[in-house]
Amino acid sequence: MNIEINQINHVSVAELKAEGVVINNVQDALDALANAGYAGADKMILHAKNITPDFFDLKTKLAGEILQKFSNYNMPLAIVGHYSQYKSKSLTDFMYESNKGGRVNFVSSVEEAIEKLVKK
Repeated sequence: MNIEINQINHVSVAELKAEGVVINNVQDALDALANAGYAGADKMILHAKNITPDFFDLKTKLAGEILQKFSNYNMPLAIVGHYSQYKSKSLTDFMYESNKGGRVNFVSSVEEAIEKLVKK
């Protein structure tokens, strides 16, 4: 796992880069968040491919637990991925509502993630 920090319009944005799933539980997410914060990041980008598929099954409550940590530590987050494989209406609604709030954004590209995170 590698965390890359980019300065964009005076905002430090961390992007987690890895092959495969590296966030399997709340502790993994906290470790990534802490490493990003320690490196001076104000905001963070994760890739859906690096997060366990359980995150996208709302019945596991993993998404809520992980996103609550990002909220508690005041680290706005964008999750980049393609979500068409998820057919759950509740997940679609959850992502829609998250995007409206702006603290967590589910987006399809890193460019869109940066746009959402830096405009705040």
